[in-house]
Amino acid sequence: MPASTMKARANLSAPASIRQRIDKWLWAARFYKTRSLAVQAVDAGHVRVDGERVKPAHDLRVGERVSVRRSGFAWEVEVTALSDRRGGAADAALLYRETAQSLEARTEALQQRKAALAAEPRWSGRPAKRDRRKLSDFLNEP
Repeated sequence: MPASTMKARANLSAPASIRQRIDKWLWAARFYKTRSLAVQAVDAGHVRVDGERVKPAHDLRVGERVSVRRSGFAWEVEVTALSDRRGGAADAALLYRETAQSLEARTEALQQRKAALAAEPRWSGRPAKRDRRKLSDFLNEP
């Protein structure tokens, strides 16, 4: 086993850390960039544990289900480990396991977003001189 994998697993849940604050776990699992953003999301009700609203100081345990809504997407994950440190994305991926329904719903929502963006016109600001000429030629046709 590579040393980086062993090191990452050593930083995950140790026997002494059976519980962890939800805001700290959300930060370590890289759902939010800062702990204060995680606290704001929990207070706003964007994060639920086992379907119920919680406070930022809620003690999270391994095996609990966490629902996170962020920027139009929803994650439904099961906590697999706890960590006091915020590591890289590979380390954060070891902290949870996303449900199949959640993954399917997120990919569908992403496809809908991409389709909506493709349907929007791509003009940004005022037309250029060439575009204005084309438009006036089009409008002035007999």
